[in-house]
Amino acid sequence: MHEGVPAYDELPRIEKLAMAHSWAYFGPGDQFGTLNFLTPRVVAAAAGSVSTGEVIPLSLPVHQPDPPLFGRAPMRHSQFDADRNTKDDTVDNYFPQGSSQWDGFYHVRAREFGFFGGVEAAEDGIEANLGIEVWAERGIVGRGVLVDVEAHLIATGNRGIPVDEEYTISAGLLREVVEAQESQIEQGDILVIRTGWPAKYAARPDNADAVTAIPGLHAGEDTARLLWNWHVAAVVTDLPAVEPVPGDPSVGSLHRRLLPLLGIPLAELFDLERLSEACARAGRFDFLFTAAPLNLRGAAGSPGNALAIL
Repeated sequence: MHEGVPAYDELPRIEKLAMAHSWAYFGPGDQFGTLNFLTPRVVAAAAGSVSTGEVIPLSLPVHQPDPPLFGRAPMRHSQFDADRNTKDDTVDNYFPQGSSQWDGFYHVRAREFGFFGGVEAAEDGIEANLGIEVWAERGIVGRGVLVDVEAHLIATGNRGIPVDEEYTISAGLLREVVEAQESQIEQGDILVIRTGWPAKYAARPDNADAVTAIPGLHAGEDTARLLWNWHVAAVVTDLPAVEPVPGDPSVGSLHRRLLPLLGIPLAELFDLERLSEACARAGRFDFLFTAAPLNLRGAAGSPGNALAIL
């Protein structure tokens, strides 16, 4: 347990939701939640994770997944000649949360109890002061720790994580992978969880049925408790929704537990294949993580724009 931060079971609860929240710990009007753990000291220490200088981009091409998920229409990219020496581009039907993405605090509401900190809704997210621009103005930089669930399962003789099943990754499995890697999770770490899902989705045949079930982290309280007690700054995954889809109402929503209640930022659909290979070659799982969310006022989310530097 990290000194000064209350344990999960010491946090106040909203009994109607049967969920804990961190609102009092971070204080009224806070916009950053667990990103507050990324202090200058933590960021400076994270720079010590760089040894080889290898830079690995973590964003999928903006047109992937292809076909798009959750009923979104494809992005349309057009290029034209602005004059005889200059080309320009336009993008239409672009969803900032359609590919590698950050879920901001204005993405999910804890029902009638509001967004992060209990903030009530504003029509466009601007008045709520929870738009993604507040993260863009400071950036997200810290020590990343890869938790390579897919590699661990295969190495221990299990099948990998399926692309089209509501497979759940338990809190116990996350602990098991961290211990097997001999990783240490420290306050302010950015947890980067790999399942291999985007590569498997891209490898499906063109005539494959639409995916209607998706794997993810177990949505229950054990997962929320583990992530809070690890005191991670953010959770980054290569999954479309972090938690399983369509989900189990009797278990509840991990998005609700983490974003509006605990203030833990989430990232989805990151490309972690090269990172997995690089960490395996190096025999280490920590690196400097940087991300620059889109400075789009009032937005509920942003493209990922992240790098890992080994």
